[in-house]
Amino acid sequence: MEGGSVTQLLVRLRAGETDALERLVPLVYEELRSLARAQVRREDVGHTLGSTALVHEAYIRLAKREILMAADRRHFFAIAAQAMRRVLIDHARGRKSVKRGAGQASRSLDDVAGFLAADATHELTAIDEALERLAVASPRAARVVECRFFAGLTLEETADILDVSGKTVQRDWTLAQAWLRKELDAGGSDEA
Repeated sequence: MEGGSVTQLLVRLRAGETDALERLVPLVYEELRSLARAQVRREDVGHTLGSTALVHEAYIRLAKREILMAADRRHFFAIAAQAMRRVLIDHARGRKSVKRGAGQASRSLDDVAGFLAADATHELTAIDEALERLAVASPRAARVVECRFFAGLTLEETADILDVSGKTVQRDWTLAQAWLRKELDAGGSDEA
């Protein structure tokens, strides 16, 4: 394969070779688009960020890193999912309204479409802030949320990427949902 295999290119990325990412992306582009499409499908119909734009914005963020420490293919996709999360959060913040939505009914984290609707972008930024706090308490649970919520991966795909059992992912997902719901409900009650 011209340009090297994914594994060879990841080794070169870890070594700090900047051109390795340019050669890697075409090899994994469709998989990245699949991740992005899953996320964009959850967006509001009028959303202005498409899957191609999401992949490209994530690529730009990845390219800005001096060294990309992806150990293997799974780890690379986890890093890419995290970059997509940052793009979506920044995009949501950009279209966030002044109104913070105090008094709105609670939603389940499984209701991703509800969280990502144009009138609920404040909830997406609140989730991001709560997720940062969760990462301090339980880094793996925070990674599970990134994979499930932001990258749209299944429990099995998340387990594969994080190299843990499906039961571990299920426990972390349940814990994270409860923890984040408590954080989000507490945050909503503090605002006027």
